[in-house]
Amino acid sequence: MNFKLTTVSAAVLSALVSGAVVAEEVLQKQTDETMTVTGRTFDDYKVDHAVGALRTDATLLETPQSVTVIPEIVLDEQLASTLGDALQNDASVSPGTKKWNREVFSLRGFELSSSNGYLRNGHAQFSHYMQPIETLERVEVLKGPSGMLYGSSDAGGLINMVTKKPTHESQVSVGADMDDNGSMRYQIDASGALNESGSVRGRTVLVKQDTKSYREFINGDAQERDRYLGYAVIEADLTDDLLLSVHYERTHDDAQLDTGAWLDADGNRIGSRKLIRDAPWAFIDNNVQNAGADLTYHVNTDWTLTASYNYQNMTRHRRDSMPTPTDNTTVDGSYELRPFDRFDTWQHHTFHFDANGHFDALGVQHNTLFGVNGQFSSYKRQFDGMGRNEPGLPVGSDGMWPDYPGYDYRKNEVDNRSESSYYGFYAQDLMTFNDSWQGLIGLRYDRNQQDTLNADGSVALKNANDGDAWSPKVGVIYHPAYNGTIYASYARSFEYNPINVLDDGSQQVFEPTYSTQYELGTKWELLDNRLLLTGAIFDIEKDGILVSDRDSSNQSILVPGGSQRHRGAEVGAQGSIGDKWFVMASAMYLDAEYKNNEELTGKTPGNVPEWSGSAWTRYSVTNNTALNLGMVYQGERWADRLNTIKLDSYARFDAGASHTLKSGDVIWDFRFNIENLFDKEYVVGTGNGTVGDHGVLTDVHYGDERRFKLSVNASF
Repeated sequence: MNFKLTTVSAAVLSALVSGAVVAEEVLQKQTDETMTVTGRTFDDYKVDHAVGALRTDATLLETPQSVTVIPEIVLDEQLASTLGDALQNDASVSPGTKKWNREVFSLRGFELSSSNGYLRNGHAQFSHYMQPIETLERVEVLKGPSGMLYGSSDAGGLINMVTKKPTHESQVSVGADMDDNGSMRYQIDASGALNESGSVRGRTVLVKQDTKSYREFINGDAQERDRYLGYAVIEADLTDDLLLSVHYERTHDDAQLDTGAWLDADGNRIGSRKLIRDAPWAFIDNNVQNAGADLTYHVNTDWTLTASYNYQNMTRHRRDSMPTPTDNTTVDGSYELRPFDRFDTWQHHTFHFDANGHFDALGVQHNTLFGVNGQFSSYKRQFDGMGRNEPGLPVGSDGMWPDYPGYDYRKNEVDNRSESSYYGFYAQDLMTFNDSWQGLIGLRYDRNQQDTLNADGSVALKNANDGDAWSPKVGVIYHPAYNGTIYASYARSFEYNPINVLDDGSQQVFEPTYSTQYELGTKWELLDNRLLLTGAIFDIEKDGILVSDRDSSNQSILVPGGSQRHRGAEVGAQGSIGDKWFVMASAMYLDAEYKNNEELTGKTPGNVPEWSGSAWTRYSVTNNTALNLGMVYQGERWADRLNTIKLDSYARFDAGASHTLKSGDVIWDFRFNIENLFDKEYVVGTGNGTVGDHGVLTDVHYGDERRFKLSVNASF
């Protein structure tokens, strides 16, 4: 194969091979460089497909499910740097805790699990860390039970992160952004053909970020976070019908701990909004790798076979000071530290095999999907720390912390291991009866196995939590016009509950949790298909939930929590209202409550507002200058699941302006954003815990103060 190296080729290959070799070849080939300046229109606010919804080529109008697609252009305009920045654009998603350098969300009021609430290109993605946003071309919010295609998953739905793909045309983007706290982010995104024919293409994304928070330790130092990201993907047309794609991504994320503010039993904040009670020597160091391949074979014009695999490895070194309230906390602000040092390793192997075909039978058009997917996961932990009955390290009313006592996880062998695996077979058929009527039917069978292991890796209990499950999905779709859809659907899903290994070595084993949803919705494309309007009402019930508690020895346990029923309605608008005005907006009403539990019946889960909304708009003043205005609204909600502390509603407004100019072959983009325009003080979310014996609710996270953000980007 004859390679013709370009500037883009050099950028892509630099993530894979020695920089010195690449540099030498680039110098030799500079005279052969070919560049094409590419752009995009602001019609990209509207997206017509969500690949994760049905895993076929069906459009959103043919999908009997509520789906929101957050496109790359909105992420860029908002200078998004976290998944939370992206998900604030969908009112059905509400934020929760942000401690331990990760984000937790609820979808339609159900908290998403880091184990089975997230997908990456359709693969289960362990999300016990801050997901990188710079590698994504869009984020798909798949609402409601999705177990028919993905197996064990949350009742509220799934977040599918779709990564950037290589382009045939050469395009390079280099940028930097900063804020008034002193945070900086540098990134490069390069894509294009790696050979003369364009049959091999590559893309690489490199990011370096240094973040400083407005929150401070008692000595006035800001919390800091350092992040490095490298991503590379190569596509090769092996034949006209066979496409191979391989990818690799690595994230290193090192941050000081900030486990949030504290409230007393009346909901009053204890101490300053800026105060960090964690010791500055406490940190979390995450290292995450994703590597895999996808093979797509177009058998003919009607049938496509796809096989894909992803390997994810995550290690986490967590040195925690664990600030803990005492009887005097509400009196003089004093507390204690209960430090420990631990090292966790998670490994996940996931695979998919899909056969997607189109055919006609008995006067009906069929868009069918047959597939199998599965996952093998393992976990191990090393730990060294303060015993449960040891006295904590006191922190006086002056807030000065003690020195680190020297705990080191490397002193001890692995003390906790587990392995689990599942696989599932599924079949789905989207049937078109005529121009007005379609139907969807799907069914999945799952098998799960989980073993507990001894410290040396030998099996302690084989098949400790085995089980199987069936997940159906049915939908009816009516098109009253070519540009409109009215649909009704039913879906059932399940969620395997992992074995809970207690500190004393005993185990808790629970049956799976099951969820069902009934949904009625409508979707319309208006204004020459430039604007998508959506609406849906839904009723979800989740049975067999588990809630955390503590036993007589004060160790954390899980107890049956009855069920949850969430009923609601949502509306959305996405696309172009006019030649110069673009919008992405949504609103949701939600009635959520616990049922069948003596302590919780009638109460609402924490962090779940009755009303929520979001909007982001762009107005193009000229072809080169634009203004943005955004709003995020969260209504009143409970800070804890026992509903003892209510959080105030808030509306946060954001604004931005951008200007683009061209200098030779380089397109410069300048952007200035103001986040929290009116400097509103508000609580983003909590850990959904309870007020402890000392009358304190911990794990409370306030939103950022007003922030000024500036970015400069060069594309060529």
